[in-house]
This record gives sequence, C-alpha cells and structure tokens, in this order.
Amino acid sequence: MPIEQSAGALERIVSPEQEVEWLGSGYGGGSVAEGPLWWKEGGYLLFSDIGNNQRLKWAPGEGVSVFLEPTNNANGLTRDPQGRLIACEHGTRRVTRTEPDGSITVVASTYQGRRLNRPNDVVVKSDGCIYFTDPGAPDPGLDLDFAGVYRVSQDLGTMTLLTRDFVMPNGLAFSQDESILYINDSRRGHIRAFGIQPNGTLALATDHVFADLRGERPGVPDGMKVDVEGNVYCGGSGGIWVFNSSGNHLGIIVHGAPSTTNMAWGDEDWKTLYFTTRDSLGRIQLQIPGIAVPSA
Repeated sequence: MPIEQSAGALERIVSPEQEVEWLGSGYGGGSVAEGPLWWKEGGYLLFSDIGNNQRLKWAPGEGVSVFLEPTNNANGLTRDPQGRLIACEHGTRRVTRTEPDGSITVVASTYQGRRLNRPNDVVVKSDGCIYFTDPGAPDPGLDLDFAGVYRVSQDLGTMTLLTRDFVMPNGLAFSQDESILYINDSRRGHIRAFGIQPNGTLALATDHVFADLRGERPGVPDGMKVDVEGNVYCGGSGGIWVFNSSGNHLGIIVHGAPSTTNMAWGDEDWKTLYFTTRDSLGRIQLQIPGIAVPSA
C-alpha cells in the first residue's frame, strides 16, 4: 500500500490502492534531482539534475530528455504570474528569470554587497514578489555567515532579508490564500509557519512550528507544496507527509525511496503529484488538485 494514514484521514486525498509510478532514475550526478515544474502549455515536466548541470524534460510517450545544459547547477524552479521561469542557481549563487526571448535577468545575487550562499528553492506570490531560501552558511568559502530567507519586490528593486534564524532553510510554500508562508528547516526536521504582513514581509510574532517530520526512517523536509484545500505536502521520514491547514498529520505517501527532494502539481487537472528523490522521478495520482502554476 502506498499510504500510511491516521484513521482514514488520507483517503480523501489519495486512494490506498493508488500506486506510485516511476518515470526515470539515475539522475543527480553526485548531487540530487530537484525542482520539478509542470509546464502546462507544453504538457511536460521540467526538473533539475543538479550534479550533471542539466535541466531535464519528461513528456508523456517520450520519457526523459535533456532540455537545457548547462544550467549553472540550477535547483528549485517555479514560474511568475507572467509565466516566466524563475530558477535558483547553485553554481552562480543567484536567482534568475528567463525572459520570453530567452535572455536571463538576475533577480538576486548579493545581499548588502556580499554574494549569496547557495539559493535553493523559490516561490512567487500572485503579486509577483519572489521569495527564496539561501542555505549553506556558515561556511568559510561563503561570504555570508548566516542562512537566510529573502523577498524580492515585483520590480526587482528591493530585496529584503525576512529571517536569518534557520539552520538550513529549504522548501517554502504559500497557503492557498497566501496569508501564510511555510518554510522548512531540513536540519531541524520541521516546518515553521509565518503570517504575511500587508507589505509582504513576515509577521514574526506569528512564527511557530507547524509540523515535525522526524522519524526513524530516512528523509528530511525539503521541497514543499500546498493543494487547493490548504493541505501541506512535504518530504519527511519515510515518504511524503501530508498535513491539513491546522498542522494535523493526515498520513504519509510511501514511495520506497530514501528521500523526497521536491514536488510539483501537474497534468491538465493538477491532480498528479510529481516528485523527485535523490536520483529518481516519480508520480502519484491524487483526488484533490494542487495550486496551479501560472502559464504564459
């Protein structure tokens, strides 16, 4: 059975008989597969092969092929309200936006004159503001002595450090109404939740641990997604953990791989949960749609 649940709480989301489908393996190149992103107009999925410096494409009936290389060891991917690709680049330690003509705009590369650490994951609010995590510090080879979470304004003119008290900020996701930003800490094994102030920054007084995902089996919090009902999905010990908006643990989607690195909603109805592990790509059909990614 692909799920472990509490009192049948997960059955509304995924059938106990629903099987995980593996779409490919052998990725990562000594690092990990990451950043899955459904490209609605083309009906295909993009994802990052960080170590091999490639962006891969999976399409129905075609399988996996190389979509772009090099990528500056890109990790997390998303799209903005105009459908432009936003990428976190490990190699160049920056966040970029790909314009319709293929040119690259730098979203963020420094903070107070010092280079970012290793931008990891990114989300874009419906108003166009870009939020990203930047783990990696402390490290003598890096300029910043802290790991941060940042917000960049719609016009890219203002970059704000939202918080610097995470050990390893990693995945992040907005609640379905964008009133809450969930940010996980891979090292501490939990997800924290923050209310969003009218100016787009975090209401720090609302900071609390939303959920703890530690356990005896392999897996730590990494990429994270939210569905249209506000349920939160995140990799954790033993598989993909699912919580309702109150933080109650509904169950675990067990796929058998030792880690879940990231996830993406996809297909025409946004009811397919695509996910990456350290070296593989899989998917499982769900019964509640996820929050759609913008298209051009």
